[in-house]
Amino acid sequence: MFDKFKNQEGGEMVEEKPEEENKIESIEEETKVESSFSEKSSEIGIGDLMDKRARLEDAIDYVGLMIKNLKDKRTSLEKDIEDESVDIKNLKEKLEKVSAYIDEENRGIKELTRKRQEVEDEANEVGSMINSLKDKLSGIDKIVDGEGNIVKKIKESRESL
Repeated sequence: MFDKFKNQEGGEMVEEKPEEENKIESIEEETKVESSFSEKSSEIGIGDLMDKRARLEDAIDYVGLMIKNLKDKRTSLEKDIEDESVDIKNLKEKLEKVSAYIDEENRGIKELTRKRQEVEDEANEVGSMINSLKDKLSGIDKIVDGEGNIVKKIKESRESL
């Protein structure tokens, strides 16, 4: 009856007969057994019945094996999914850390840019002060040169007298 499923990997699902059909079949079998009860046991079909029972037991064992295999596959899939979930969570944590590092570096770069701008502004201010002082010194130098020329002229005019 289920011999065709024994040699297949994975098997095939078949629809169960409704309970009423099974009862009718068992009643018909009982009727057959009762009507030929007086005949010899080999004529009653006990050998065939035992064969059927053995095949049914084999089919039940096969179905049990299929169920066990399905449970094993499901358990394996659950484990694989859990492993993937853990891996994804770990990757997410790493990416969050990388993101935090990038944010921190961006803040650091902005701070460095601000500090550099301050230093550059101070350097420009110092340059302006240097130019201003240079101009003042040049003015003083001109005055000193002018006064020095006057003093020379005075010395020269005294010497000529």
